[in-house]
Amino acid sequence: MADKPQKGEILGVPYNFERPSLGRMLSSYWKPGEKMLVKKPFGVGYTLNLANWRSWLVVLVVGVLLWQERSSAPGPDYDDQDEDEGPVEVIVD
Repeated sequence: MADKPQKGEILGVPYNFERPSLGRMLSSYWKPGEKMLVKKPFGVGYTLNLANWRSWLVVLVVGVLLWQERSSAPGPDYDDQDEDEGPVEVIVD
């Protein structure tokens, strides 16, 4: 039986299942002169190239959205007023 390839592409999406090394992991996330998305060092798909300024912009936007979501979430003492009103009847003509 032939060995299955450890890395390649399927329908244009790269994959790499070779055992990752620390050097390969670090060098794959920092590639100056490359585009914003680079091939993942392990797994399927692409990852951010942290040497590109656009990647830092994406990280900043995701961080702001997460911060906004957590700061607007109701706390444990939040009282839902709709529960106290009882059932609601909806009439459709």
